[in-house]
Amino acid sequence: MEKGILITFEGPEGSGKTSQLYEFSSWLLGAVGLEAIIFREPGSSQIGERVRAILMDRTIRGMNARTEALLFCAARAQMVAEQMMPRLLHNKDIVLCDRFTDSTLAYQGYGRGLDLDLLRPLLEFCTFGIKPDLTIYLD
Repeated sequence: MEKGILITFEGPEGSGKTSQLYEFSSWLLGAVGLEAIIFREPGSSQIGERVRAILMDRTIRGMNARTEALLFCAARAQMVAEQMMPRLLHNKDIVLCDRFTDSTLAYQGYGRGLDLDLLRPLLEFCTFGIKPDLTIYLD
């Protein structure tokens, strides 16, 4: 069975991920005639947006690295189950995502010192095994 295409945009803050994602989406529509569905992390679902509010709240201090990783994974699991999987597995859509699992490995793994061998199965679990077809890294 043919499936949709998942393209993720990764990179540090201020690298232009979001701008390039929207430029790419516009190009797909204008030059190629294909419409893409855009998601962001964390977010893109009602639960994900609530989790995003917690994670982006600058008044919250001292969040444990494991708590942070689990919150990102919770938001991702909801977004994948509710929004991405139906589009990728049934509708054959082009899905663009502003951040995905590579960000967790970079920020919570390398940045916060969590064991990558523990994070990888957690990421597999929260994404239902969905992996990007292409990751565009901007630096």
